[in-house]
Amino acid sequence: MDQFTVRQASALLGVSDDTVRRWADAGRLTLTSSDRGPATIAGTQLAALAQELAAASAIDVAFPHSRASARNRITGIVTAVTMDGVMAQVELQAGPFRVVSLMSREAAEELGLEPGVLATASAKATVVVVEVP
Repeated sequence: MDQFTVRQASALLGVSDDTVRRWADAGRLTLTSSDRGPATIAGTQLAALAQELAAASAIDVAFPHSRASARNRITGIVTAVTMDGVMAQVELQAGPFRVVSLMSREAAEELGLEPGVLATASAKATVVVVEVP
């Protein structure tokens, strides 16, 4: 899929349909109309705009990351922590994305992880699976 409707673009960018239309009216995005269906936006434009929006993210400015070699970093709020004798399961909500981490109970306690705490999940892996619809 390399063309996205206004609704799909707004969902991917985390803004309203009206914002996407305003950006198109202002020339920030180009809507392509056809007789076959709704207007679409090229995926390459959305990718560039998504990177631009991420670089100017208020979250990144308000909560700067520590320096680390892991590039896959997601800042969000802890929504649940489940602990047993040795392990802890920590759930983080980052926008529409839920991230779950398994760690030692000791680590979760040392970090003070509990619902309502701001945290950043980072991942550094040799395998990252990418899927397309």
